[in-house]
Amino acid sequence: MHDDRDILCVRAPNPGPLTLSGTNTWLVGRRPTWVIDPGPAIGAHVERVLAEIDARGGLAGVALTHGHSDHAGTVAELLERHPAPLAAGGGEADVALAEDVRFGPLTAIATPGHASDHFAFVAYGACFSGDAVLGEGSVFISPDRGAMSGYLRALAGLRERADFTAICPGHGPVVWNADEKLSEYIAHRNDRERRLAAALADGCRSVQELLDAAWPEVQPALRPAAAITLAAHLDKLEEEGALPAGVERPAQQRRV
Repeated sequence: MHDDRDILCVRAPNPGPLTLSGTNTWLVGRRPTWVIDPGPAIGAHVERVLAEIDARGGLAGVALTHGHSDHAGTVAELLERHPAPLAAGGGEADVALAEDVRFGPLTAIATPGHASDHFAFVAYGACFSGDAVLGEGSVFISPDRGAMSGYLRALAGLRERADFTAICPGHGPVVWNADEKLSEYIAHRNDRERRLAAALADGCRSVQELLDAAWPEVQPALRPAAAITLAAHLDKLEEEGALPAGVERPAQQRRV
């Protein structure tokens, strides 16, 4: 980051349609430092993170926003070479995350939606958002029970907080106006739902028809991710008793 906060980003060399310019690993503080999302199991990335840990006076702990492999793939190797406690919302961890759990300087905030075990962290006036909020574009929402409604509540909760002004995302550049970005994300999801409701009212029932109507600008490479988010929107409408009969549901695709 380019201000007086002692926060460093090490970006993994794994660019792609879903990872944008690569996965961001964040190092917070020093003597020792705290690592958020150590990233994918790419040797060159692991070595860069280890070098920065040494330069910052050792490793205090590792925190995961969620367990997807592009964020957590190198956890085992990193902790084998630099033993330290692990905090996560799922799987085996030394600290099980829950709302407002403190892990060193980090405060955990439950942000389900992209993954059921997803947490953001607040420290040093910044929110480390993982894949709840990206530096550019939008995220896909996994079709877990209550995922979309939970995600929208999480975004609203983040927007109400007064303890951060910047967002350090899991992918993409730092967001310096957090309130504006969170408002944009909420408006985006609401707009998708309005488009989807209009398409359903017009008689669209197939996955392809609904994607064409509500996600017309999505590139072919991102259609599968859009279909996952479509499933989450349909689940929300069903929860609210607003889903018509006969709607085709996307296959339950999971990202690992």
